Amino acid sequence: MLYPKLYVNSVKEITIDMLRKNNIKGLILDVDNTLIDYYKNMPDGIEEWVKNLKQEGISFFILSNTNHKEKVENVSQKLDIPYINFAKKPLKSGFNKVREKMRITSRKHCRSRRSNTNRCNWRKQK
Repeated sequence: MLYPKLYVNSVKEITIDMLRKNNIKGLILDVDNTLIDYYKNMPDGIEEWVKNLKQEGISFFILSNTNHKEKVENVSQKLDIPYINFAKKPLKSGFNKVREKMRITSRKHCRSRRSNTNRCNWRKQK
């Protein structure tokens, strides 16, 4: 089980300085109430936030429990972030798939879900 070590009101509050300070190289994000609201609207600034962090070398992956593939796919395409839907969180299988796809060697994960984030250390395989 993952437990938050940092609480934020919006993922947009996660800055490159925060990530660098904690040696975070990537984020696993949920869709519902993280990248889109209840009405499937993406809050202003999310696209720019993702773009800016990508330019700083931060990797992203969407891991969602929803079985509505088109909802996750729309967000994925808009932000150019790979995804897995129907992940069955908090089971480890979805996180392990992301770890493989992102070539992460650490067993710790970063994730953002409903106004919280869990810090971690990621090392990308070369």
